[in-house]
Amino acid sequence: MGGIIVYNMEHVEPIDVISMPMAELLQAVARAAGPGNRVELCSVINAKSGRCGEDCKFCAQSAHHRAEISEYPLKSAEEIVAAAHEAEKNGAEKFGIVTSGRALTSDEVKTVAGAVSRITKEVGIAPCASLGALSRESFLILKEAGLTRYHHNIETSRRFYPSVVSTHDYDERLHTVRNAKEAGLEVCSGGIFGLGETWQDRIDMAEQLQELGVDSVPLNFLVPVKGTPMENARGVTPAEAIRIIALFRIVLKDAVIKVAAGRESVLRDFQGMMFAAGANGMMIGGYLTVAGRPVVEDKEFIREVNKLWNAE
Repeated sequence: MGGIIVYNMEHVEPIDVISMPMAELLQAVARAAGPGNRVELCSVINAKSGRCGEDCKFCAQSAHHRAEISEYPLKSAEEIVAAAHEAEKNGAEKFGIVTSGRALTSDEVKTVAGAVSRITKEVGIAPCASLGALSRESFLILKEAGLTRYHHNIETSRRFYPSVVSTHDYDERLHTVRNAKEAGLEVCSGGIFGLGETWQDRIDMAEQLQELGVDSVPLNFLVPVKGTPMENARGVTPAEAIRIIALFRIVLKDAVIKVAAGRESVLRDFQGMMFAAGANGMMIGGYLTVAGRPVVEDKEFIREVNKLWNAE
């Protein structure tokens, strides 16, 4: 499949992203020529939905809000494995098992570990998970089962975080990321934009992720959900989203920059520009509580992108 794209970004500082002419910015993050360039695709299952005790203002799954979503307990290992098979058919190479709530119980961790073990043996896809603020012991159980990567977003900057969440603090997010890394797992960590954060918050967040040494960075753009405190938020424009992607590529030179929620609704007809801005990954098959573009359309889109990247 090839490796991660390398970009030439000499003499570009994070603060430059705000005001550089778009043409110059895209040139600054233009990919290096060479074979093997490709888009890393991932897919997720909402394995436990709703009734979350945390109060993240953007999240439809919080019990503090009034969003109308499906609520259900942890799915069985059989259901999770079946979803992994479907993700593989859709072309995803990484499959994330995502659950609502602050953290899973020890019994729930064992259920997920059983599903991870089966996926490792039965499905040609790398299992990942996003299960909240787990202990180091739980991480070791999951790694032993075959987990390759743990996902835990820091969401925004330390300064802005209390404006988004009040039921836990920023240091808990960082502690969880470090625990996952200490357990020998790769880490996928990013955040969400359009919550009212400033450009300095975005720069601080990118630099925090660089300090943590994360492997993959999912960038989500707010999709306002009725019933949440963010239902009337302005969000970001397509041009702003492109600049955000470029910022994270400039700061996190070696990470996979993955565009996730809001890709369709925010970028709209400009989705192809996210790769020119430095993205080299995306989510396929929909999100946790929001549907994505039909898989057949995304697969054709990626085929065309890969042809362009690998053209002689």
